[in-house]
Amino acid sequence: MPFFTLCLLLAQSAAPSAEAPTRPPNIVLILADDLGYGELGCYGQKKIRTPHVDRLAAEGMRFTQYYSGAPVCAPARCVLLTGKHLPEAQIRDNRDAQEGAQEQEGQWPLRAGTVTLASRLHEAGYATGGFGKWGLGNATNSGYPCALGFDTFYGYYCQRVAHSYFPPYLNHNDRREVLNQPPVPGHFQVPTAARTAPVDYARFQGRIYAPDRILEEALQFVREHREGPFFLYLPFVEPHVAMQPPPASVAKYPEAWDSEPYLGDKGYTPHPRPHAGYAAMISDLDAHVGAVMAELQALGIDQNTLVLFTSDNGPTHDVGGVDTQFFDSTAGLRGRKGSVFEGDCGYRSSPAGLATLRRAACARARAAFPTSCPPCAKSRDKRCPSRPTAKAWWLACSKTHRDRAMRRCFGNSTATAASKRCCSPTTGRPSAADCGRAEMRGCSST
Repeated sequence: MPFFTLCLLLAQSAAPSAEAPTRPPNIVLILADDLGYGELGCYGQKKIRTPHVDRLAAEGMRFTQYYSGAPVCAPARCVLLTGKHLPEAQIRDNRDAQEGAQEQEGQWPLRAGTVTLASRLHEAGYATGGFGKWGLGNATNSGYPCALGFDTFYGYYCQRVAHSYFPPYLNHNDRREVLNQPPVPGHFQVPTAARTAPVDYARFQGRIYAPDRILEEALQFVREHREGPFFLYLPFVEPHVAMQPPPASVAKYPEAWDSEPYLGDKGYTPHPRPHAGYAAMISDLDAHVGAVMAELQALGIDQNTLVLFTSDNGPTHDVGGVDTQFFDSTAGLRGRKGSVFEGDCGYRSSPAGLATLRRAACARARAAFPTSCPPCAKSRDKRCPSRPTAKAWWLACSKTHRDRAMRRCFGNSTATAASKRCCSPTTGRPSAADCGRAEMRGCSST
């Protein structure tokens, strides 16, 4: 279901009203980072408090078969913003940008002229702003968000810089805003020889907490464009590690949860109370959602604003002190971040908005990140079909990808044996359409 179609269906399903809005609705798209299925109260979480997202789910709709476009950060964001399925997407992994042999800040950039959700909405008269983690280029290359439909962007261009919640700077369009000097690193392991002495955990807290600055800039954007319509893209960084939440947030959770500290053995930075620390990160994310909703209500525009909350992929694979079993982060589903099982890619989405729609509902229609933006209907890239067929989907994959997909889908030990299950009865060779249909059902690895 394309995102624009979703907006129209939501508006048309509302009861007729004399006070119906006369202009297009504002759109707020909130993207969490490495948030699991089961880490929200509305999907069964018992330990972590998420009242604001739970309210979105209760008063709006829950999409329980809504799939991420990729199992890791940058490709998922590429798929979400461009509307292209992964075999047609420009970015398929988290590789860093390079110019010759020189590494640049940030990840591999989107190509110049790429049609994005922001550019389509900008053409329709929307003010467009992004605040959070970009991961699709930087201000010096073709992946600059302000060249791809956004009027403004504030936050992290580079995903590696985003490993620290107290970074040296954040990016504001084509300049850097200095935050923490010295910055707090996103990675540190307590040396074995130093573990007999008390660990100075205060060193992993800095002066300016980046998520707070990102939220401040986002709320200012809402105030400046209250007359609308506006598109607010909020790719927040929580709860991606490093685990560096404010101590006051950590203190809200029981000390009994943590019998021993995390010392950095599995990457990122140490934390004295890792269970409470991780819960605090998610509760802070929830509080930011609450702040956005409160601002919309204070300005009197919440009744003409569509809010969509989702995550780029599932919970992290227990690095950085995270313990997904303790929280049942996948709600019993198989797989975590980096896999294509539903514990990662089958992310549930909670949209709310347009006040007449604020009622409990559960949408069971299948949807996915690629359909959040109509897939390149007006794209200058003619290689991207607006409605890819199963055959086109399959042929877009590399041979290695096809072989791996057939093994995974059909359960045979070799691609040759597996291919027999999708062979054409006339030629005896694998049918691209049949293999493509299996691929599109979600059987394969990316």
